[in-house]
Amino acid sequence: MKILLVQPRTPATFWSFHHAVRFVGKKASQPPLGLLTVAAMLPKDWHLKLVDMNVSRLRDKDLRFADYVFLTGMNIHFECMKDVIHRCHLTGTKVVLGGPLCTLDPGLFEGVDHYILNEAEQTLPQFVADVQNGTPCKVYTSNEFPSLAKTPVPMWSLINLKKYASMVMQYSRGCPYNCEFCGISRLNGHVPRTKQSENVVAELDALYSAGWRGGVFIVDDNFIGNRKKLKQHTLPAIQSWMKARHYPFKFMTEVSINLADDAQLQQQMVQAGFDSVFIGIETPSDDGLSECGKKQNQHRDLVQSVKTLQHSGLVVSAGFIVGFDSDPLDIFDRQIRFIQESGIATAMVGLLNAPTGTQLYSRMKKEHRLLGIMSGDNMDASMNFIPKMSFHQLKDGYNRILRTIYSPRAYFLRVKTLLRDYRLPAHFPIKLRMHDIRAFVLALWILGIVERGRAYFWKLVIYCMFTCPKKLPLAVTLAIYGFHFRCVTNSLS
Repeated sequence: MKILLVQPRTPATFWSFHHAVRFVGKKASQPPLGLLTVAAMLPKDWHLKLVDMNVSRLRDKDLRFADYVFLTGMNIHFECMKDVIHRCHLTGTKVVLGGPLCTLDPGLFEGVDHYILNEAEQTLPQFVADVQNGTPCKVYTSNEFPSLAKTPVPMWSLINLKKYASMVMQYSRGCPYNCEFCGISRLNGHVPRTKQSENVVAELDALYSAGWRGGVFIVDDNFIGNRKKLKQHTLPAIQSWMKARHYPFKFMTEVSINLADDAQLQQQMVQAGFDSVFIGIETPSDDGLSECGKKQNQHRDLVQSVKTLQHSGLVVSAGFIVGFDSDPLDIFDRQIRFIQESGIATAMVGLLNAPTGTQLYSRMKKEHRLLGIMSGDNMDASMNFIPKMSFHQLKDGYNRILRTIYSPRAYFLRVKTLLRDYRLPAHFPIKLRMHDIRAFVLALWILGIVERGRAYFWKLVIYCMFTCPKKLPLAVTLAIYGFHFRCVTNSLS
């Protein structure tokens, strides 16, 4: 059996880091973890090939090679997924569709031969057995949340690791919270399921043996969902592994803001090699947080929580939203003030949308405000429902936030605030590789000479050299991120 696994192309958006990865000579920010994991679940005698459309072209001869094309994606990939399905029809190749988007709404796509819904550990084995017996069904689904003990080590041999800026792995699935705009609890459940320490170490070994050195994004819904297990087993195991190999990786993951309340957990994460976290802050408005059910963010000093994490050695990036029903007209100024005061350089601001399968999607449909499915692009200035505030006001205010916080002056000022608050862990070795040197040279040229805001870049570099020289690599990395964010912002209509 010949299988072609296809990762659809991601447009140049906030999270694509399309304009940043070029500085380090890479094609994409991260590889397709889901497909690499699915590949490892397939029979050993099946012939596998993976095409990530973010790093290479999908050719018709690739499609003709396959008995089945395995395709997955999220909202942002919708149009590309439809195009791949159409091309499969033209070549007569059968399409097997899986992943979060089709699980939440399989009716979005036409012409799919087989659906592998929910989590592949539960539904894929039956499809494989039926294919081998010559009796595959149309739909495979399950209401069960499988143990992650069934999840194999991703098949890294299917890709060229050198084409990516960072690697990815997963430790847990599920989130104990229930935000109205988020579909994670429906997809993966409220109770976090985690891998055993030996499984985590096996995945670290696999990446290390494949030759990877650098950043690793742990793509969990909420990495700290099971704190007790993290503290007692997982983080000590990671720390021992990292220390024995002189810290070859730097980890980033997604957490909830209440990590700021647990000094021990912060310390353990930093000692294990974590240097940054993403947090869904959403809004400084308590009414907005109440509206969307973000209870963990309410009744706290969010700016101080961010600074606590920065000071512990964790660089905070965050997501923000405007467009809640309760948003007042001054929400745009409040968002700008919060982002600048907190020193969050990587601040992803989006208009509220209702993802398929979420409580918000159901509410908008019930209130006859739903307009269709969301695009998945956090920065395309569109909404898939009718907001309470006029859309004209929302779009103008939203664009003003982006153009303010990503203007060279505001952005580099924010980076400087972060550098003052951030405490560089003493045990982190400073390792410069050839792509780091390449990025630094390109940054000096593009950000220091070509770009109009070059004066702010040089002020930041000089500030670092005289006050915190060990933080210069971080400062340059954030400066490159800022260039990407400005490119995306400037492309908005």
